[in-house]
Amino acid sequence: MVGKLLFLLYMRKYLTLICCTIVAQGFAQRASDNWDLRHCIEHALQFNISIKQADIQARIAALQAKQAKYNIYPSVNANSGTGVRFGRSIDPTTNVFSTSQFLYQNFGVNAGFQLYNYGKLRNSVQMAQFNAQAALQDVAKASNDISFNVATYYLQVLAAKEQVKISEVQLAQTQNQIEITRKRVDAGVLPELNLAEVESQLATDSSNYYTAKGNYETNLLNLRGLLNLDVDVLFGIETPSVDQIPIESFAELQPNLVYESALQLQPQQKANEFRIKAAEKNVQISRALMYPTLTLGGNLSTNFSNSFKTVSGISFQGYGPITGAEPIVNISNVNYYVQSPVYKVSQKSRSFGDLWNGWGDQLSNNFGQNVGISLSIPIFNNFSARTSYQTAQLNVKAAQLQKESADLTLRQNIYTAYTNAVTALQKFNAGKKQVESAQKAYDFALKRYEVGLLSSLDLITNQNNLLRAKITQLTNQYDYVFKMKLLEFYKGKGMKL
Repeated sequence: MVGKLLFLLYMRKYLTLICCTIVAQGFAQRASDNWDLRHCIEHALQFNISIKQADIQARIAALQAKQAKYNIYPSVNANSGTGVRFGRSIDPTTNVFSTSQFLYQNFGVNAGFQLYNYGKLRNSVQMAQFNAQAALQDVAKASNDISFNVATYYLQVLAAKEQVKISEVQLAQTQNQIEITRKRVDAGVLPELNLAEVESQLATDSSNYYTAKGNYETNLLNLRGLLNLDVDVLFGIETPSVDQIPIESFAELQPNLVYESALQLQPQQKANEFRIKAAEKNVQISRALMYPTLTLGGNLSTNFSNSFKTVSGISFQGYGPITGAEPIVNISNVNYYVQSPVYKVSQKSRSFGDLWNGWGDQLSNNFGQNVGISLSIPIFNNFSARTSYQTAQLNVKAAQLQKESADLTLRQNIYTAYTNAVTALQKFNAGKKQVESAQKAYDFALKRYEVGLLSSLDLITNQNNLLRAKITQLTNQYDYVFKMKLLEFYKGKGMKL
């Protein structure tokens, strides 16, 4: 029994160890699941709130376009009412005034179709379609903006990550110098001041390293927020070789060529075109309000009222004088009294219970139909129609000016981006020479320091110059890539690394 218990305890520990290993491997796999730029952009396009809001507006515009199309078709409506009337009112079955209380019910179906309205409905459909297309371009613009922002933050994270690596290398070099300097100080070759100076440099390099690491975490957090990721979700980015990022040549990114392509491909420019067309259609719609409208209509109706009386029976009551006749007739000098039979007619009100003899008969007997054409001619409406027409014309001019302003802004942005890209390339080329010169200076300084011909302070100065040159060159390189990618973005190539 004891052996079995020990075996169970051993198996429990063994299974626990296996489970912990599997969980640890899962977390390690998540931690190493770095995202590339394409993955980041796809995630942002799926979960970004701005894109979702633009998508909702596009769906609303699509529904409005569909409704405008449905407005061309005839309208058919049915109605019914049931109630009790009191006081003086018109009996719907006899069409005479009545002061008695009665129960009523009516049914009706009416239809209408506009035969002529100066193209108002047709132009309304086209305007709604143009607005829907403009809303779709707004979604595309929001997606482009998010893609651009993600790429910007992504490059900033990459640059910060590379700065961390440079700081790590710098820190390792300084630590190596401390070991070398300490041995020489212990051997009496160098004074203790040299060791203190190198240790001070180590503290500076450590501070630079943690600063670079903090900048990296901050940029990564900004990218995480743009992607709408929770803080507790493990997240990292892949580090592509910046030298292998494909970049088009300046010959393919001339500002005039990029501008012509952007006018045709950028969503903002397309949306402006559609909004101008929609405003032009609205002018025609406003103009239609000043013209007659011809409508074809018809309806079916019937009603029931329990005040309508029905004969329930007739009984003989004897004879009586004829109403309106002479009471005595003389025949052969004999007077006779003239009388006629008297009958009593019994009546009752019809009710819903009298389905076939009451409610059903009334609905059938009161069934009516009509078809007609109506013409509405605007004569004077306080100049509201003309004011709407003139306002619509001004809205067209406003939309055209908005497009012109957006095109001018686009042109200026493209030419500015091209100038910045040229400047970034020049800085990048100059940075290469600066890094090469700083590296040579540091290598010579290190050799002189190793043989005791250079002070530690001079060595640290050359080392810091090399570090600044590398960081500056890294910034120049990413700045150059970003400026070129910006030109590709304006050209309609999207954002990709």
